[in-house]
Amino acid sequence: MTLCFVDPADAIRAIADSIGREARRQLLGEAVRAWVDEIPDRELEDHYAKAISELDDHDISMLAAWHGSMEVGQPLPNRDFLMGAFDSLGEHRREALKLAAGFRGEEAFEEGISEERALETVLEWLSHPRLLELAREATELYIWDRAGSEN
Repeated sequence: MTLCFVDPADAIRAIADSIGREARRQLLGEAVRAWVDEIPDRELEDHYAKAISELDDHDISMLAAWHGSMEVGQPLPNRDFLMGAFDSLGEHRREALKLAAGFRGEEAFEEGISEERALETVLEWLSHPRLLELAREATELYIWDRAGSEN
């Protein structure tokens, strides 16, 4: 049977509703990364500040260690260091935001915040080409999930 959706976001929602927990977690992670790729450069710092404001101490420490691997100074596990070092990351600023948003997404997932709500929040910001790419990735996750992954 052929599936046909008018809107790729509808396909993503339908797939998210029909896959297991681990595949949904991966799909949400892909959606967050796609969202970060869509953010204009001038807005990256604001989104980064918001993302790190919601992280716990463990995630702050992990993000600071990542910053240290980028050789932006002696990493300190606090928000002031992370914000101060953000501009010096240059082309890696998006990756830092993806990590911070990913940590926050994992916390939300663990806290039981609806994947539907999180997915809806992200999908509304994606361009049509990005939605098509995410729908392709969702289809691959669906096949992976149905082929017998341990969910």
